[in-house]
Amino acid sequence: MLAFMDAAQAIADLTEISPQVKDVVVIAADGSLIGSNLPGEAAVQRLADGARRLLDAAEGLRPAVAQLEAATTSGSVFVVRDGARLIAATTTPEPTVGLVFYDLKTCLRSITDVGSTESVGAKAAASPAPEQETESKPKPKPRRRAPAKKKEEGDDAAA
Repeated sequence: MLAFMDAAQAIADLTEISPQVKDVVVIAADGSLIGSNLPGEAAVQRLADGARRLLDAAEGLRPAVAQLEAATTSGSVFVVRDGARLIAATTTPEPTVGLVFYDLKTCLRSITDVGSTESVGAKAAASPAPEQETESKPKPKPRRRAPAKKKEEGDDAAA
């Protein structure tokens, strides 16, 4: 079960469990800052603006970008979108890409929505899809096992 928390705690947990992750910003749907572990406003704004520019460039090539990585020799920049919110992070060189994406998604989904007691991910999970409400699939019938083979008298003598 995912525990829901404020952005500062979620970012602290992220950098603790994922030592490859260095700098983190979380951006709300309206573009405002939800949280960061960067010390100065200029550094926060630089990473947030860079993340948005990377997403915009990727959207120009492939619409509906959910995540991306820009790798450099000095490290990588990751951007993950969950709904309208974003999380961006820098890492050490040659990170474990799949693990970083997983940790960023988990962090983003664990952050409570501003002014709410539940996260955006929890709201989406709590409301079932329309087809789930109307359709109820019957359970499949259990498979039958093949009947056991009878031993022949000759088999007992050979053993």
